[in-house]
Amino acid sequence: MNRLSRHFTTSASSRALVLPCLLPNHSSGLFPNKILTLDPNQSLVQSFTRLSLHGPLSDAMAALETIDSRCLHAADPIDYLHLIKLCLSAGAADAGRRIHRHLTSAGYLPVLFLSNSLLGMYVRFGLIGDARQLFGDLPHRNVVSWTTMISAFIDIELGREALEFFVWMQRDGIRPNMFTFSSILRTCDTLKAVWAMHCCVIKHGLDSDDFVRSSLIDAHFRCGDSESGHLVFNEIITGDLVVWNSVIGGFAQTGNGHEALKLFRQMKRAGFLAKQATLTSALRACTGMVFLEMGQQVHGHLLKYKPDLILNNALLDMYCKCGSLEEAEVNFERMPEKDVISWSTMISGLAQNGRSLEALRLFDLMKAEGAKPNYITMVGILFACSHAGLVEDGWYYFRSMNQLFDIEPGSEHYGCMVDLLGRAGKLAEAVKFIHEMEFKPDAIIWRTLLGACRVHKNVSLAAYAAQEILKLEPGDEGTCILLSNIYADAKQWSYVEQMRKMMRDRGIRKEPGRSWMDVGKETHVFIAGDFSHAQMEGIGRELERLISKISNMGYVPDTEFVLHDLGREQKEESIRYHGEKMAIAFGMMNSTSGKPIRIMKNLRICGDCHAFAKLVSRTEGKLIVIRDPVRFHHFQDGACSCGDYW
Repeated sequence: MNRLSRHFTTSASSRALVLPCLLPNHSSGLFPNKILTLDPNQSLVQSFTRLSLHGPLSDAMAALETIDSRCLHAADPIDYLHLIKLCLSAGAADAGRRIHRHLTSAGYLPVLFLSNSLLGMYVRFGLIGDARQLFGDLPHRNVVSWTTMISAFIDIELGREALEFFVWMQRDGIRPNMFTFSSILRTCDTLKAVWAMHCCVIKHGLDSDDFVRSSLIDAHFRCGDSESGHLVFNEIITGDLVVWNSVIGGFAQTGNGHEALKLFRQMKRAGFLAKQATLTSALRACTGMVFLEMGQQVHGHLLKYKPDLILNNALLDMYCKCGSLEEAEVNFERMPEKDVISWSTMISGLAQNGRSLEALRLFDLMKAEGAKPNYITMVGILFACSHAGLVEDGWYYFRSMNQLFDIEPGSEHYGCMVDLLGRAGKLAEAVKFIHEMEFKPDAIIWRTLLGACRVHKNVSLAAYAAQEILKLEPGDEGTCILLSNIYADAKQWSYVEQMRKMMRDRGIRKEPGRSWMDVGKETHVFIAGDFSHAQMEGIGRELERLISKISNMGYVPDTEFVLHDLGREQKEESIRYHGEKMAIAFGMMNSTSGKPIRIMKNLRICGDCHAFAKLVSRTEGKLIVIRDPVRFHHFQDGACSCGDYW
């Protein structure tokens, strides 16, 4: 036993040693009036060791103050490491600063692992100024010191500073390690930067490290180079789960759901057990593809875990965006925890599936349960009002955003209001609203008005809206096509011909209407007037059967939606083979009993196909779900969830 230990040792029979916490002025606010009671069987230093490891923090800091006041320096440096961790656990930044002062005065800071621990502590507390000052004072730095600072800069979006430190560390003779590269790759926002860093990785011999490869894959995908990201993945001989997560997540986030799910299946065949991050990416892939059956299979994997909030939200989003509201509602009710994303997802899901009033009721419940709406929540609410024709409600929610929820309306909210007014036929009010907006309307706002002009056949206003769009986006093909269709709706064939000539001269081709559906593992695509499908003969017969059946209920083809100057018989023949009609007929031929027909479309459903789907759902007793680019239509028992307001 050394002299210092003997000096503070008491016998077992002695009373507990009580020492006042002698706090200097600069730390008197940390734990005021704290009295430290020591174990009579331990010295002060031994008690400090125990308290630093197990806490409580207040007692450990009191022991530190006593040690400091008596000018004792016998504590093991590891004790301070434990004490710093205790500060982090308690979120006690001031206590951390006090430890820093003690270590400086006691001469411990040349011990590099303590300096690095303090650096990490300051970074965790967001005290970048303190961290930078400490870093500058260090007589020696290692790769941990540099990497800590680089990561700190990246976390607060100071990419330039991070890159400067990355260069300086190498000039200082410090080689970056796997953690350095995984951090610095997050700053790369161009392909040129990614490839430069990729070369640097190879130069330092870390290109075979799975951790670095995972970061490289993320960087390539983030910059839109999915091919290179996949190539990096394919070069791995024995990748771990982190790498699989990166490549699956990369494809899911860049909209290549097919490849993401293909890799997800490969990963399972390779013997890897899908974790929550992988399952979240797989669900996002299913959401992007509107692939409900695969989403349900991924849901089956979730049952092996206790899903976290992120995974539950991804599952909820998948069911909403795949048009399966029943399953979405069940999962929403079962969620043990809900955040604003959960509520917003469910509200938007209800609105997009034609259940706007339920969306508004859920919003009231959300507020009653204390959840605060955000920017996205209000987009969903205004969308619900727009697609249900609730003009007064829409105005109320729009005006209350700032007053009640401190949310500044953005372009999406203004767009919803233009859509709300336009759908309701209040075109003059919509134009006035656009002109009085607090910022310059973008092409999306004018495009929304143009769509409303088509619905309400306002040709002159349509021409004005199209003109405004083309000022902002001179090469916009969709505007030319839509304006041509509006002229065709109005039977202004001379203007139609002028528009079509201009489109031919510019090489603009109208995007054909496509409808597609998944049967088994195969996707079947139907294009208006295209008879190339392998089962076309059977589809034609089924279509004839359905049309004959609904004609007995009063169905007459609505040729108003044929945008060509043709005779009535030609128009009826043209409209008979619209993609969604062929898809419905194919679905009737191939779907199992009790299972809905689910169809996706790239364009807005026309009125004739809408009427056709309603009547078929009634005569065949079949639920038909059609998703267009904006919303879902659920046809059942002769009615549509949109209430014929779309």
